[in-house]
Amino acid sequence: MEGAKSCKVYVDVDVEFTADGKMWPKWIRWTDGHIFEIDRVKQCVRAASRKAGGAGIRYTVMIGGQESQLYYEENYKWFVEAKQPC
Repeated sequence: MEGAKSCKVYVDVDVEFTADGKMWPKWIRWTDGHIFEIDRVKQCVRAASRKAGGAGIRYTVMIGGQESQLYYEENYKWFVEAKQPC
């Protein structure tokens, strides 16, 4: 989709909390209901989304062998950057 703008797509996320208070996402439920298991979390840093706007905690995750960015905002919502009509 050349010329398509990146948008925030809010998603449901299942999260595991560790004894020391860390959050680790386990899966993402896409808007159509499809669930994507997170194979592993590569990185967790405070960062801004340069493609879709917004900021929060950015989780760099592996899903099905592909690297993706998952964001947790201070409003308690999770989003991913997606190319779609906005």
